[in-house]
Amino acid sequence: MSNSPIDVVLIGGGIMSATLGAMIQRVQPDWSIRIYERLGEVAQESSNPWNNAGTGHAALCELNYMPEASDGTVDPAKAISINEQFQLSRQFWASLVAAGDLPEPGTFINSTPHMTFVKGRDNVRYLRKRYEALKDEPLFAGMEYSEDPAVIGEWTPLLTKKRNAKQRIAATRQSAGTDVDFGALTRALMDNLVENGAELALNHSVRNIKRTKDGLWRLKVRHEVGHTSHVMTARFVFVGAGGGALHLLQKSGIPEIKGFGGFPISGQFLRTSNPDLVAQHQAKVYGKAAVGAPPMSVPHLDTRVVDGQASLLFGPYAGFSPKFLKTGSWFDLPGSVRPGNLGPMLAVARDNFDLIRYLVGEVLANRAKKLKALQEFMPTAKSEDWELITAGQRVQVMKKDPKKGGVLQFGTEVVAAEDGSIAGLLGASPGASTAVPIMVDLLKHCFPDRFSGWLPTIKELIPTVGRTLNDRPEEAQRVLSTTAETLQLQAETLQLQQ
Repeated sequence: MSNSPIDVVLIGGGIMSATLGAMIQRVQPDWSIRIYERLGEVAQESSNPWNNAGTGHAALCELNYMPEASDGTVDPAKAISINEQFQLSRQFWASLVAAGDLPEPGTFINSTPHMTFVKGRDNVRYLRKRYEALKDEPLFAGMEYSEDPAVIGEWTPLLTKKRNAKQRIAATRQSAGTDVDFGALTRALMDNLVENGAELALNHSVRNIKRTKDGLWRLKVRHEVGHTSHVMTARFVFVGAGGGALHLLQKSGIPEIKGFGGFPISGQFLRTSNPDLVAQHQAKVYGKAAVGAPPMSVPHLDTRVVDGQASLLFGPYAGFSPKFLKTGSWFDLPGSVRPGNLGPMLAVARDNFDLIRYLVGEVLANRAKKLKALQEFMPTAKSEDWELITAGQRVQVMKKDPKKGGVLQFGTEVVAAEDGSIAGLLGASPGASTAVPIMVDLLKHCFPDRFSGWLPTIKELIPTVGRTLNDRPEEAQRVLSTTAETLQLQAETLQLQQ
């Protein structure tokens, strides 16, 4: 490796670094790029397919993007915004597939209906209102609703087989949903980066980041095999290290990170590859979160396609661990405490007792309780068909708040130095699904003097960047259809209502 400054250093071998690297390589192909990944392979933390649900978050089925207000109304604005962001990701992936820079799309994305399933009178009433608010929105056109167990059973038999006939149930279905293997997508993007000149340094961890007098960034890097270290410099640094991003941004000393903390949430899934069960359930079915549960803990029974093999996944069962990464340290949480974020962290603990109690209860839940939660979705579930797997760590953002002292923020947040020379991503869901618009915004923020010159290339890759689709039905139809064709998704399910 050369000792001269690298133009772009990406820390972390996940979907965020891979996406940003792919964009930079196209808008500024003469820049040198180096990726540091602490583990022996890329996409082993949150981007690994068994560490996330792979839903392709488009707000088609996730109720937390459209909560019921205190006056009983439901506002579709956030759901529409999330879907708009996912369409930008689809366009980017489709452009790379068309250019031959990504492999056969079936290796990383597959058509999978997205459903929402609820029980009880109040939840049925809410879901009906949600459906009425969304059914005429262009990006949600084609959504179906039913309270009939026979119809819901046709959509996916496992939800209704041997269910109490007296129980009120309802479901929505959007056939245009997708299942995304973000691990396969990350590996394909990284392979293409390396083919086009980027350097990928596996088993290398960045131990320290300091700004030099001439405005560069000095990184101390350790080879995890042999523990030899070296120092290198970079002109721009992106910290896409998932739960490890907070610690590295703190080490950088940028004032923008002061006051931020991390709230780690662990997770588990039940998984089955029983072909008889898999054949009866071809959908991602989301329910309603328990009281006090974080948004990423909404129970769901999902079809997953990983390496061409279909399985079913149920969960997640959330819990608490002080680790910020699945392969992290038990000292990650206490090691992140600083004078500037101690107050906000204590305020979050004070104001989120229900969440903490819920997470402790989940940690203490035995297998019988976990199976009972699955049987709420699938009454015929048997313990012997399912294995328990550990999911990835999610580190939610804690930040200063002038009124409360500190707030717990679900979602993602980019933290960047004022001069744009270093940036990092904090937070979790919808994360990977919206990686493309997040990275477009990052380029605009960190490279304001270059962005206008890059925009024509970005628009070739993502034709509707900077515009919305939902208020342009004809353009929405065209974009949905063309990306579906390129990504080999079910185009006939994307017809807009006339």
